Amino acid sequence: MKGYTGKILFVNLSNGTMKEHKLSEEVYENYLSGVGLGAYVLYHTIPAYADPLGPDNVLGLVSGLLTGTGSVMTGRWMAVCKSPLTGGWGDANCGGTFSPAIKQCGYDGIFFKGISEKPVYLYVDNKGPQIKDASHVWGKDTVEAEEILEKENWVRKKPCIALIGQAGENCSLISGIVNDRGRIAARSGVGAVMGSKRLKAVVLAGSKAISCEDPQGIRSISKEYSEKVRKQNMPGIIGGSVLPMMGKVVMGGKNVSAVDGIMSAMMMKRWGTPVNNTMGVVSGDSPLKNWAGSVEDYDKSYYKNLNPDNIINREFQKYHCYSCVVGCGGICNIDDIGDGKMKHTHKPEYETCCAFGGLLMNKDLNMIFYINEILNRAGMDSISAGATAAFAIECYENGILAKTDTDGLELTWGNSEAIIKLIEKMIAREGLGNILADGVKVASAKIGKGSQRYAVHAGGQEPGMHDSRFDPMLGVHYSVEPTPGRHTIGSSQAYNIYQLWQKVTWAPKVIKYPKDEEYVPSDEEALKAVANSCYKQLYDGSGGCYFAAAMGVQHWKLFEMLNAVTGWNKSPDEYMEIGKRMQSLRQSFNIKHGVDPKSYKMADRMAGIPPLKAGPLKGRTVLIDDMMRLYWKNMGWDEATGVPLTNPEDGKVSLYEGGF
Repeated sequence: MKGYTGKILFVNLSNGTMKEHKLSEEVYENYLSGVGLGAYVLYHTIPAYADPLGPDNVLGLVSGLLTGTGSVMTGRWMAVCKSPLTGGWGDANCGGTFSPAIKQCGYDGIFFKGISEKPVYLYVDNKGPQIKDASHVWGKDTVEAEEILEKENWVRKKPCIALIGQAGENCSLISGIVNDRGRIAARSGVGAVMGSKRLKAVVLAGSKAISCEDPQGIRSISKEYSEKVRKQNMPGIIGGSVLPMMGKVVMGGKNVSAVDGIMSAMMMKRWGTPVNNTMGVVSGDSPLKNWAGSVEDYDKSYYKNLNPDNIINREFQKYHCYSCVVGCGGICNIDDIGDGKMKHTHKPEYETCCAFGGLLMNKDLNMIFYINEILNRAGMDSISAGATAAFAIECYENGILAKTDTDGLELTWGNSEAIIKLIEKMIAREGLGNILADGVKVASAKIGKGSQRYAVHAGGQEPGMHDSRFDPMLGVHYSVEPTPGRHTIGSSQAYNIYQLWQKVTWAPKVIKYPKDEEYVPSDEEALKAVANSCYKQLYDGSGGCYFAAAMGVQHWKLFEMLNAVTGWNKSPDEYMEIGKRMQSLRQSFNIKHGVDPKSYKMADRMAGIPPLKAGPLKGRTVLIDDMMRLYWKNMGWDEATGVPLTNPEDGKVSLYEGGF
């Protein structure tokens, strides 16, 4: 095999049976691995209208086609399932060290069906898979449980472990799956699906080789990219205080041009994703005060505390995911925060800093460190948790929630103590936390009283911390993706950095254009969004990193790496067709399960309806209905309904039909 193992493992937790299945090369040529393989398997195995928390739902943990082949920046894995949060396709992307471990056990993916009678975990080594009792770690947080399971199963090599915390055990619809003591596949409610199956963990300790068609070719490509990244270093005299000024430059720009993304390497190496903490507030990229505020509300007296220098001052160790040469992560000391019991935490990402910073009008950085660690330990998505807290605060502010509803918490903007207690209640499903633990759509339906107007989501999923009124193409992806509300799919900024037109014949070329053109629905803008979607599927199917992709196709050579690993010798256009096929199958999954694509349209507030009255996005409105229709048209789906005109799996018989 060329990069892939050609096998997947099925585990039926209801009866304890396990089966290996071999796959043809045609499956990989059609869908790669990763998210594409997951879509192929789940489309054929999950019955229409299956209960996402029932035995018929399938949870898959899948590795990328390029992972472990010597390719650089390809260490990501994905959890896939029918999402209990949106009712349609669900996936969550994660870094760390777990992705190669899947393939070292001899599989491209491990898929779970059924519900165990008691808590269990799956252990796999070179001898094969075993289901083991997990009662002794059920109820423990992800760090405690990982340490116990690691010690129990460390024989010849350190095992790699993916597991859930208390949020997943309690089936919170905004819970995720954690590895490496804090890297989390956070979105789509994948942790709730794992918890519903009483599957605490997956422990992998295999050491099988991973093949590659052209090892020398992949080494050469990886070396070229790695050397470019190593040369990108931020001058020591430049500190985080310059970032708000950069935000002002972006805010004031009337024109947009293509950008050489390799320059981002120096900032990611220095600060990681918190580089956007203050820059995004000033530019308008960061949603503030539950998407109803601006930098005039969250001014310098607030955002200065989120200067990324203040974050890396606590960093004592850089963190690299598998095969990464950037190292945007880090481990930070927090033993002087709270009761001192939590000593370290993964450096909080920008998304967490914004969700528990400007979105809540909070300026207490120590609270963000503390929240980051308790969410990682509980396995709860920080984006959705922060957005849900913002919803609750606005409901409280407007009299929809009273103190009698909040268990006495004073839910006011920036009240750190109350926000921490609220998050703890959400994790434990106590009081109001039980209502909020399933995100804003479910909470607003239960609370009623007009609270829906403060529930900011797309198709049931809270959006990433990037404002669609700042970049309308973000709004398109928030609204048309088979898993909605996701900020990592694409945007105008991403398209201008990918520079796909250098290699893809149909991708519109960008030289320079007025920023205002991004707000006008057009076939060209829609085609850019389609290109984003197709490319995203390709690097998710390969195990690729978004931040590598954002350095541009001229630097991180995904198409060339795929050919070196597989020997397929396909053109970039042919690979983009694979990406389109993957995207269409994910959308077809939604149609099979009764999802109306129009129901995924983002909340009015995200589209600037009504528009903001102050700040850099003052008066901006996104014509999202027209933009959605043009995206569907250019994707080759029905322009009026969003239904694919051709289902890639129509009429095909799969070995998965009839169950595991």
